[in-house]
Amino acid sequence: MFYLTEVQDYVRVEPRLFGLPTIEAVENQLKKIYQDYYDKEMGKVVAIVEVLEVGDGVIIPGDGAAYYNSRFKLVTWKPELQEIVFGNITEITNFGAFIDMGVLKGMIHIGQTMEDYVSMSKTNTLSGKSSKRSLKSGDLCMARIVAISHKGDFPKIGLTMRQPGLGKIEWIKEDQVKKERVSKKISRDEEKAEKTKGGKKKKK
Repeated sequence: MFYLTEVQDYVRVEPRLFGLPTIEAVENQLKKIYQDYYDKEMGKVVAIVEVLEVGDGVIIPGDGAAYYNSRFKLVTWKPELQEIVFGNITEITNFGAFIDMGVLKGMIHIGQTMEDYVSMSKTNTLSGKSSKRSLKSGDLCMARIVAISHKGDFPKIGLTMRQPGLGKIEWIKEDQVKKERVSKKISRDEEKAEKTKGGKKKKK
């Protein structure tokens, strides 16, 4: 889930940025600091939105940089359990698939890719035995976050596509068409049943 987060912190501005206006120097330094930043509580920093306030600079003896007490806004994305995400498959392996969600990557275990017995084919795709559906690199998918582990610098995100409304975009469209056909058939059958009832009443 995306958040707009306001932060107040001392920002260490490197000497190479001293020639810029103070706010611009702080903003450039923040972009470098948060380029690949992830925090368990805050999430993954997506962008520096705005530097709201910069206080007076502080020089620490032995350190050529300046420290500015600054207030700024960040856009962050924090993965949440049960959250539905959209992304494209970047890699297929014999144990599942990796999906790029734009901000971070997640992994779908082979048993969670579809409601079927799934195996890896020679063409590097995951194929369903009964459904004949296949999943390959580049496919756009909808998935749900079912596990988050914070061991390491970045979280390990576990996903599933074995729920209604999830999976490869083409599968979702196919399922929707089938659902509409079934719904129309039920409506027609109900209309026929009503007409038949009406005809029997008239005969009496």
